[in-house]
Amino acid sequence: TAQSLPPDEEGALVRLNSSPRHGEWVTYDAGEGDMVRAWVTYPERSDQAPVVIVIHEIFGLTDWIRSVADQLAADGFIAVAPDLLSGSGPNGGGSESMDRQASVTAIRTLDPIDVNRRLRAMAAYATALPSAGDQVGAVGYCWGGSTSFGLAVDYADLDAAVVYYGTSPEGGFDQIQAPVLGLYGGNDNRVNSTIPRAEQAMSSGGGNFKAHIFDGAGHGFLRAQSGQQGANMSATEQAWPLTVDFFKEQLGS
Repeated sequence: TAQSLPPDEEGALVRLNSSPRHGEWVTYDAGEGDMVRAWVTYPERSDQAPVVIVIHEIFGLTDWIRSVADQLAADGFIAVAPDLLSGSGPNGGGSESMDRQASVTAIRTLDPIDVNRRLRAMAAYATALPSAGDQVGAVGYCWGGSTSFGLAVDYADLDAAVVYYGTSPEGGFDQIQAPVLGLYGGNDNRVNSTIPRAEQAMSSGGGNFKAHIFDGAGHGFLRAQSGQQGANMSATEQAWPLTVDFFKEQLGS
């Protein structure tokens, strides 16, 4: 179908404006009155659906991340994208109150403990939705990819984690219960140099980690699909079906 892949950054708003699926902004309590804004997109199906948490890039919760959530809903999942910059902007705003550079600066100040608490609360909120099942996975991009891998360390109830071009954790691999799928561009050594420690630790500890490196693709290939002389598009065409198949296998569909 024409919508078997998420759009790139330029196509995000067109996708959102033409989507037949229901999407809405919600606010949930991540504990102690910490209110987090999130975008929720529902699949068109007659039965309960598994949940996928979409963890944004270092640029915050953008239209592009919401369009990725729309594609996950097209693929049959309830997709929830929390704004992890909620409360970090001017006057308590979030991503919508900051430009790209301000978002990058703000994300670098976030405490991973707070981020994981917000993500666990997002999982609890989403799986309690009447149309949601119990299974929950996470997928993240760039900073969000690292965060998705870190959530797998922190959150024993996570059923699957997908890491798009995010660095591997420093440690804690023995705590990971969920299978992890890593999807990387070949021209991204800063990130890829952290793959071996994950592979070694998880294979020796009985974990389930599979890494795919797409030749010639750059960092952020799913958002910049026209880049790297066709390599980013080739990576996208391989990585997205791997993502959907992995979630269907691990979360049930």
